[in-house]
Amino acid sequence: MRMVSSLAESIMPFAAVHNGEMPPTLPVAQALSLHALISPTEEGIASRVLAKTAGGNLTLFAFDAGQGLTEHTSPFEAFVMVLDGAIALTVGGTDVTATPSTIVRLPANVPHALEANEKSRMLLVMLRDAVQA
Repeated sequence: MRMVSSLAESIMPFAAVHNGEMPPTLPVAQALSLHALISPTEEGIASRVLAKTAGGNLTLFAFDAGQGLTEHTSPFEAFVMVLDGAIALTVGGTDVTATPSTIVRLPANVPHALEANEKSRMLLVMLRDAVQA
């Protein structure tokens, strides 16, 4: 098993302006196949940011079998949705296996790690709290 803690991110180029704030990462008003947007790499991890705003991120990941992320914490609430394959997660010391069409909640500031049991794709939604004035 080889664990990775850093990820190379790529975004799909798009020329239009998104609400005048941040450049978008996906074209507007198009039905896109999530599977076609990312592919597992041999003995590696691929990631693609699909959306990024002040409120959170939506990132697509592809893991080769045996690849994963070492234990870490995040200050943000997150949700993992497995698209294909099988991913073993540890969340706050609890082991769970996520398979297609399942969702796993990762609470903010709780240690978590994951490993792909086979070639897998997942969608990660990270939610940031609103800034208090």
